[in-house]
Parts: sequence; structure tokens; C-alpha cells
Amino acid sequence: MSAKAKGAGSGATPATPPAIEAWEVFRQEKDGDPMRHGGSVMAPDAELATHYAREMYGRRQESVRLWVVRRSDVHDLDDTDLLQPPLDRSFKKPGGYVMRDKLAAARAAAGQEKPKARIR
Repeated sequence: MSAKAKGAGSGATPATPPAIEAWEVFRQEKDGDPMRHGGSVMAPDAELATHYAREMYGRRQESVRLWVVRRSDVHDLDDTDLLQPPLDRSFKKPGGYVMRDKLAAARAAAGQEKPKARIR
């Protein structure tokens, strides 16, 4: 009796292959640089995803550090209350406080025109 015939008659179920998942790869080019998204790899587990990431993003020494994260573990933050604060805090931005629009609105409310440029 062949091995194939034995397995078929014994009631054993064939092993299902593990599910392939998407893994996101973040890489750092040089020490001190921020981690940047490099791409993604498809693998059944973390160990194989790490090997694939190392092969794709580290074999030419273009990365000094890799992070491999399961795509399902990445959480999307789309809460507008957290992303857009309700108070105007534009004066805290590094570009400074832009007065041009506020001055134009104040002049319009007061009925004054913009003063002419001075000639020296």
C-alpha cells in the first residue's frame, strides 16, 4: 500500500498553509536620521518578514536599522478633534504670527485705507 493511499484512508486532514500577511518596513539610512517607510513585504510570520525585509532593504547596506511591523498593528488616527485643535494657536507656529490679514480686516471694519508706502 502506498503512502498516499495510507494518508487518504486514515482520515488525516492536510495541514493548511499559514496565512500570508502584509508587514510594513521602516528603515533608517544613517544614525540620527528619522525612520522612514521603506515599503512592505508579504510573509506568514514575523521571523520570515524580518528576513525578507533584511534581504530587500539591508543587503546593499542602504539601511542601518529596520523596523518590521504587522500592517494590522498599525492604527490609523483620523480623529479630527485630535488632529485639528479647536483653538487658534497660529501664533505658536514657527512661521510667526501673520498680521497682514488681521490688519486688513481691522482697516475694512474701521473704513480706513491701507497707508501708502513712504518714500525716503
